[in-house]
Amino acid sequence: SGEVTCALTGRTLRAEEAYWAPPLITARQLVTALVSNVVRTPSNLGHVLFEEQPNVPYHPEARPLLASRRTAEQLKLLLILLAVAAVIVVPLFWFALG
Repeated sequence: SGEVTCALTGRTLRAEEAYWAPPLITARQLVTALVSNVVRTPSNLGHVLFEEQPNVPYHPEARPLLASRRTAEQLKLLLILLAVAAVIVVPLFWFALG
């Protein structure tokens, strides 16, 4: 009970009306967290990657916006992973063929 703030729009709504879901994590936030943990505390990396995040409130009308933002962030992450794979694989093929 009480009022909560939508994690995406900042609008205030009653807790019982909210759509509760994991927080939106951007590709930038994920990459930053990974890099900083690899550099500072590599033993904490599993905790950062695999621990379940607590649900946060979203306004029910923000569900389509949340879905599109999640899709966009997943696409960004996929492109980053493909770029990293290309940087690793292309030189290997280049040296193997040359």
